[in-house]
Amino acid sequence: MKQLKKILKSDRMKAVIGWVAAAYIWLVYRTGRWQTINGGEAEAYIRENKPFILAFWHGRLLLMPTLMKKNVRAHVLISRHGDGEIIAQAIRHWNLDSIRGSTTKGALPAIKEILKVIRRKEIAVITPDGPQGPRMRVQDGVMRIAAMSGVPVFPASYSAKRGRFLGSWDRFLFAKPFSRGVIIWGDPVHVPRQDTDGAFDRARDEIEGSLNRITQEADRLCGHVPVEPADRVASHNEDNKVS
Repeated sequence: MKQLKKILKSDRMKAVIGWVAAAYIWLVYRTGRWQTINGGEAEAYIRENKPFILAFWHGRLLLMPTLMKKNVRAHVLISRHGDGEIIAQAIRHWNLDSIRGSTTKGALPAIKEILKVIRRKEIAVITPDGPQGPRMRVQDGVMRIAAMSGVPVFPASYSAKRGRFLGSWDRFLFAKPFSRGVIIWGDPVHVPRQDTDGAFDRARDEIEGSLNRITQEADRLCGHVPVEPADRVASHNEDNKVS
């Protein structure tokens, strides 16, 4: 058992698992029939080479790579834990770069790297409830980055008719091949440069509300009972206890 755990934690095995994950994403996307809703403004930003922050919930991570067009430079913020390395390996096969770090603990290096990406007119991708939740609750990092960079936050989400919600803290949607599904974009949220009169709190509520609306609408359109946000103060472990 110890030998198996050692193999699974090896860099080579993580690379293999990442390749399998990337191939599975391709299979789900290419065999499915996907309707995109309200994607016009985000597509215009991409077409005009204008930078923005793409925000999506951790539980809807699976199809995130498909939102970026070919030849578009996008950088995904990924935590430094072991599972994060597998995600980094997977998205590399979709020509996406990774920024390793967090916008909470030891956030400064990651924030600096994201700001560099945006100054190069490239796209930054953040899961504002990741890596440990609480589920579907926006943490402050995305507002800080949006305020400092001056670029909008575009919420996005998806759901699929053929899929399974896992019992993990984020209620991860594991979509299956040959499914029908929807990809929904929210309207851009512009965060003020200064946090005056509760401006950041209002921006957080707007981003969170938009992400939750489009995620739950996607679930309803695909015939699922919508996933509900966790309690705002719930920890990763507390949320797992009720799954």
